[in-house]
Amino acid sequence: MKQFLCVFGALCLSLPAALAQTAQPAPALPPAALPQAPAAAQVVAPPSSDLDAELFYQVLIGEITARQGDAPTGFSLMLNAARQTNDAQLYQRAADIALQSRSGDAALQAARAWRQAQPTSREANRYVLQILVALNKITETTEPLRTEVRLTPVAEQLMVITNLPRFFARASDKKLAAGVLETALADDLKAPATSAAAWTAVGRMRVAAGELPGALEAIERAQALDPRAEAPALLALELMDPKLPRAESLAQKYLQGNAVARPEFRMAYARALLDAQRYTEASVQLQAVTRDKPDYPEGWLVLGSLQLQDNQLAMAQTSLLRYVELAGRDEEQTQTSRGLSQAYLSLAQVAEKRKDFAAAESWLNKIPDAQELVQAQTRRASLLAKQGKLTEARQLIRQLPERNPEDKRIKLLAEVNLLREQKDYRSAYDLLAQAVTQFPDEPELLYDQAMLAEKLDLLPEMERMLRQVVQRKPDYHHAYNALGYSLADRNVRLPEAKELIQKALTYAPEDPFIRDSLGWVEFRLGNKAEALKIFEAAYKAKPDAEIAAHFGEVLWSMGQRDKAMVIWKEGKLLNADNETLLETLKRLRVRL
Repeated sequence: MKQFLCVFGALCLSLPAALAQTAQPAPALPPAALPQAPAAAQVVAPPSSDLDAELFYQVLIGEITARQGDAPTGFSLMLNAARQTNDAQLYQRAADIALQSRSGDAALQAARAWRQAQPTSREANRYVLQILVALNKITETTEPLRTEVRLTPVAEQLMVITNLPRFFARASDKKLAAGVLETALADDLKAPATSAAAWTAVGRMRVAAGELPGALEAIERAQALDPRAEAPALLALELMDPKLPRAESLAQKYLQGNAVARPEFRMAYARALLDAQRYTEASVQLQAVTRDKPDYPEGWLVLGSLQLQDNQLAMAQTSLLRYVELAGRDEEQTQTSRGLSQAYLSLAQVAEKRKDFAAAESWLNKIPDAQELVQAQTRRASLLAKQGKLTEARQLIRQLPERNPEDKRIKLLAEVNLLREQKDYRSAYDLLAQAVTQFPDEPELLYDQAMLAEKLDLLPEMERMLRQVVQRKPDYHHAYNALGYSLADRNVRLPEAKELIQKALTYAPEDPFIRDSLGWVEFRLGNKAEALKIFEAAYKAKPDAEIAAHFGEVLWSMGQRDKAMVIWKEGKLLNADNETLLETLKRLRVRL
């Protein structure tokens, strides 16, 4: 063995350290692509295994062969070594080699061999389950799902059962997955100790499948079996909507049967009521939180903010001061500075309403970071804007203090973002024009104005501004990319568009959004095969709704319509409101 180590030198000596880096669980990835394991940084061998020289050599050659591009041979050698040693890390490594080469069947073979050799290994079972989902073999996941529950310690089973739907996050057929999960949990749905968690899991899977009435039925079954279980009530809160009144009724049923519910649940209910602008009912829940658990800081903060909104100044001050006191006791500093900033801001507003301007200034001075102050105020401004009170919302931001030029800049940008969110692009454009004049040395502001010019269809202005940006800051790759993409999207001056995007890539070669632009211009140029290759890599690096829109359109144009639909559905899950995705589906007359 000494001679063996001497021959291979440092490479062999690094094996134990490499193992810790390479032996990582393979993530569950979308059915459109097989799961991928991280590439091995170094050669791997199990330090705990009783390897003789021949097997050690086999593992080493398997690693080297796989890294040199011959994955099938490397996989075969590694799996053979795993079977001979019954070592979990070698089984995992064999599966990872297959995953890296996009060979799903081989990865499944290794994972199943691992599970057969070590039937009590949760990690082996999870590999099998994740790979089956990635290969879209949903009907074959029933047994691994049952095994996942069976191998879990009793103390952890409820949490594991509740989280089982996460395995199907990227399954293409959520309805099928919901049925499979229900079958797998048949015994747990009946057992008193697990029934509520199991029905909650089924409910979550039905939500993912778009079967909302079925999800509510699952919640009702869970509550009938265990009225004190919180998980089904939390799912009901997530479904709260005027169109689904049963959901709120189920949440209220839980509260009625649990006089002293956890404050976190009441807070979640209160926030849902606030989102629905049902302030009086939210106040009732917040008062219950502060009464039942007076040392729960968040309850006082939200209650104080609501009392301030109702102009109940004395009560608001009492609640907010209580929050500040409790936050100050937090030795572990789990309370965020943002929460304190919000409290200080609200106390300043109480003082201002009382015309105690000195006290208001004192509270504002306690906020150390102007950005935190702006974030607290803009959250309230955004809520006002959503209620149609855009003028009052803008005034909230303008009332923020300006202690230096940077504060002024932050306020301007906050107001611009508010206007952009409300799609008041003209006002945002005009306000940015002021900012560009006041801060001429910041090309980023000119770039933002150019993007708004495009929204307003002021395309010559947009191009002029972007060229000014790159003139002032030649390495500002966003500007090259934006101009190139705009030309490609309009299907004009395509050679120039490609040149601009390639220029952007010289500054940010790994940026998936710039690669998305390059794929789009290649598609416009008619190079569909090259565009497809680019989009596959970009979407893999960054699953994003806009990239999904372009990727799906290329697939659609090449006749791969089923795969296009899968990609578009994933994109919609990522961001259902993405304008590019919605426009693409409308233009191609596709309904998901």
